[in-house]
Amino acid sequence: MIERIQQIQTDIDAYQFDEKQQAENFRLFYLSKKGIITELFEDFKSCSVEEKKSLGSVLNQLKKSAENKYTEQKELEESQKELNQTAEDISLPVYQFAEGSLHPLRIVEDRLLEIFYSLGFDVSEGPEIEDDYHNFGALNFAEDHPARDMQDTFFIAEHVLRTHTSSVQIREMEKGKLPLRLVMPGRVYRNEAVSARSNCFFHQIEGLYIDKGVSFADLKQTLYYFVQQFFGKGTRVRFRSSYFPFTEPSAEMDIWAGLDTEENRRLTKGTGWLEVLGCGMVHPNVLKSCNIDPEEYSGFAFGMGIDRITMLKYGITDIRDFFINDIRMLKQFAGV
Repeated sequence: MIERIQQIQTDIDAYQFDEKQQAENFRLFYLSKKGIITELFEDFKSCSVEEKKSLGSVLNQLKKSAENKYTEQKELEESQKELNQTAEDISLPVYQFAEGSLHPLRIVEDRLLEIFYSLGFDVSEGPEIEDDYHNFGALNFAEDHPARDMQDTFFIAEHVLRTHTSSVQIREMEKGKLPLRLVMPGRVYRNEAVSARSNCFFHQIEGLYIDKGVSFADLKQTLYYFVQQFFGKGTRVRFRSSYFPFTEPSAEMDIWAGLDTEENRRLTKGTGWLEVLGCGMVHPNVLKSCNIDPEEYSGFAFGMGIDRITMLKYGITDIRDFFINDIRMLKQFAGV
């Protein structure tokens, strides 16, 4: 009987599970009421006392070995069954996720930064809540300037929500690290009635270049390059004399939109020209407020509304469309 037990043990060790439900087949063959090991225990009952002493432990070890092998395979089959039930059916069609896109204001801001990066400008940012000095005083605004009134500016106690990113220019010039060649994008706030053409907050980008020997010709060439890169080569440009407290001389730059459509005639008020930005040479008083000698250094500055530039580029007629989160409007810019 010992030889039979040893042979069955060898068979169990060599048993290969290579088909479905093999664990059950294994149990039926070895461990069921009519299985081989059950038959061995029946034969064991008729053995002599001496034989039982020598065979008992060997037979129990055989049964334990078979039970362990069955249990391992049963657990493996159960886990595989559970995995199959929860696994994705790779034959099913792929779910089409909605394609996202950047917001049009972000698209335009990124393009503007790309253009000015190519000219050697770096980017600087500053706080949206400013003190009066950085928002007005250091920029040569008179004490009685209308921009300081509550009907034009949002006040927070002794501070204001910045009305332009020019305050970042002051903070950078105060550091005294010259020369400076920077653009400053950001959100600004004005106490204005909300309409299709204006909002109480919008986005602006300003540029500043401070060095020895900077001239108005440098300013014009910089802005001319910007227009050609952004609006397309051949875009006509003109500069008109203007006034800003922080620049002298000051100018506004227009691009030719044409008179070929009713929309262009309406936007340009019948002139064909459309204002894009304001600019000028940094006022000596602004340089002095930042401890920069205007006899040694000069510079130019310019500023434009990103919202306005975006409206011009994509033909958007209502500035409020940027902020209503209408997915139909945003979908138009997928892949832009």
